Amino acid sequence: MGLKVGRSPPYKGARWVCLLCIASFWLGVFVVNRLLTVPGSVRTVNDAISVEHMSQELHPVLECEKKDTSLVAGDTLFNVSKTHDVIMELDKTISSLEMKLAAARAAKDQNEEIAAVGRKPVIEPLNNRPKVFYVMGIITAFTSRKRRDSIRETWMPQGEDLRKLEKEKGIIIRFVIGHSATPGGVLDRAIDAEDAQHNDFFRLNHVEGYHKLSSKTQIYFSTAAEKWDADFFIKVDDDVHVNLGVVGSLLDRHQSKPCVYVGCMKSGPVLSQKGVKYHEPEYWKFGEEGNKYFRHATGQIYAISKDLATYISINGHILHRYANEDVSLGSWFIGLDVEHIDERSLCCGTPPDCEWKAQAGNICAASFDWSCSGICKSVERMEEVHQRCGEGNGATWHTSF
Repeated sequence: MGLKVGRSPPYKGARWVCLLCIASFWLGVFVVNRLLTVPGSVRTVNDAISVEHMSQELHPVLECEKKDTSLVAGDTLFNVSKTHDVIMELDKTISSLEMKLAAARAAKDQNEEIAAVGRKPVIEPLNNRPKVFYVMGIITAFTSRKRRDSIRETWMPQGEDLRKLEKEKGIIIRFVIGHSATPGGVLDRAIDAEDAQHNDFFRLNHVEGYHKLSSKTQIYFSTAAEKWDADFFIKVDDDVHVNLGVVGSLLDRHQSKPCVYVGCMKSGPVLSQKGVKYHEPEYWKFGEEGNKYFRHATGQIYAISKDLATYISINGHILHRYANEDVSLGSWFIGLDVEHIDERSLCCGTPPDCEWKAQAGNICAASFDWSCSGICKSVERMEEVHQRCGEGNGATWHTSF
């Protein structure tokens, strides 16, 4: 009996063991859940913070992009306009520099060539060119002394009057001639003596010859543009009568135009038959037989503006020369933005044609006979034409340009 009262029942110890095991199990589950859940939660929160931070950083950029897009239309047009203006100014500057460089090179080369044959250089440095209204080059030959004298005695001023015309009116008039095949020979010495007497020649680095008129014309315009800063350059034959004041008045009307080609425009047939006057060896370039030339000024007299003379000066080495110099000149302007001015007063006939027009108040700028491509027997008839069709003494001095 005593032993039964002093001992604890065995089932009570087993119960506590079970309770302790259950408690330990749930405690372990709780601890494990904490270990697994907290890092994930922390990472999730951190990711959320990071995403939000990135969103805040990107948001202003996107807003700026939206703002810039709203200004694109106006700003782009403005910037494009400014860029276009700058490019145009650069193009003009580059073109101007190219012209000056080419002219300077040509002047240097020609001075060296002229010095090589012992003559005085005639090309002025580019920045020393005198500013004048127009330069008139009278194309002449070694055998045309009498023609030159007939012009000197009629419409071309001489001596001090010629110098005065240059200073007061800005009009330069010169007989244009090259040199013989043997520079310094008897023909060249004769021209030198004539020039010493009258001082009215413009010498070219060119070998004279009838079939070289296209080359002579090109060299004349190139060299004249290098020597004088003129608004216009004129070519005239030495058997044509000219009224200088009328020429100045008609050119004055076109001074504001950059690229003008003034003359009595025509479009004659392309002559393919050999042996005839004005035969064109390259007739095939103008199409089928019987075709006509493109529109160009008749060769007796025509004028071109400064820009065109400069163009010839720069590009003379690649300009093609046809058999006829007036055709050659016209071909050089095909494809360019040139205004062709058909001036009929530059192709009046000799008396009575020019006389009738003068009486009607339409004084001719130039007179010649179409049948002779100049004044027929000009040496004998130049005085008559001048008396009957001239603009009158002093007209050039009283005309305002």
